[in-house]
Amino acid sequence: MVFLRQVAIGLVLMTLIGCAGGPLGESLQRSVEADSQLEENPPFGQLSSPPSNAEENTTESDDAPSNTPSQEASSQDGVQPSDRDFIGPTRPSDDHLTAIDSAQTNSQTFTDIDQAPETLQRYITDLTLLGLIQPRSASLENGSAQANTEFQPNQSISRREFARWLANTNNRYYQDDVAQTIRLGITSDIPAFQDVPVTDPDFPQIQGLAEAGIIPSALAGNATAVNFRPDAPLTREDLLLWKVPLDIRQNLPPATIQAIEEAWGFQDAASINPIALRAVLADHTNGDFSNIRRIFGFTTLLQPQKAVTRAEAAAALWRFGNQTSGITAKEVSTSHSTHSPSPEAE
Repeated sequence: MVFLRQVAIGLVLMTLIGCAGGPLGESLQRSVEADSQLEENPPFGQLSSPPSNAEENTTESDDAPSNTPSQEASSQDGVQPSDRDFIGPTRPSDDHLTAIDSAQTNSQTFTDIDQAPETLQRYITDLTLLGLIQPRSASLENGSAQANTEFQPNQSISRREFARWLANTNNRYYQDDVAQTIRLGITSDIPAFQDVPVTDPDFPQIQGLAEAGIIPSALAGNATAVNFRPDAPLTREDLLLWKVPLDIRQNLPPATIQAIEEAWGFQDAASINPIALRAVLADHTNGDFSNIRRIFGFTTLLQPQKAVTRAEAAAALWRFGNQTSGITAKEVSTSHSTHSPSPEAE
């Protein structure tokens, strides 16, 4: 059998050789050559080098791209690929959009700003654009909350509310300069005041100001300052005592009644609490940027125990800084971001 198979193979080879130049040979040659169409469109895809960029772009433009496994996973968990690609705590545009949305919302919050003294209205407006001041809380007889569109600029402000505004405004202005911010209190802190427990909604701000030495407390050596009286009206001398240290960024200088009379010419200098004399004198060094001049204008009476209005509180918070360097709500609202203090004219 093997011998017969070999003889058959030999006869076939002889036949092929004999037909090499004839029609039969050419037909056999074409049958064993590679199909040109198969070379251009291989049945199992291109196995050699991948297509060029130009070919990829052409293919993508002609056909809608299908979801890749990573895209499918993103769509399943609700996160878009663009969100995954960004590295950072928030997307850059989020902060700007939030600030703009907040400004647009809060700018329409208050309907009674025109009831404030004309010289103070712009301060309220600028702080409102930043969302740093809120309407006085209101409630219905049944205890439910009521929407309030009134700022009530001529009503007195409580000590707790001003402490909240003061800490939050300072930290907003200097959010890019951590050395100038106030560390807010946390629940593990021992309360500086008996009447402001850790469960108080304004504990973080009040505690933070006390621990920074801004608000007098036992922490700063004031043994009698055991209660904060959060719901009592804020007085003018307390406003200055809390705000001025955040303007000059240093300890308040010593002061006497005579020094106040010589600097300010106040007829009631003797009625100022001795602990507040230092703040009143230090505020004078700020010249036209002093809180007293910005809030009260020209006056020969400080009336240190008089309650501060909400409009006056806003005017005090409008600017932080000394006579040569400061930052205002106008600057922050214009840029939608805070920056290090720089000289400016009010």
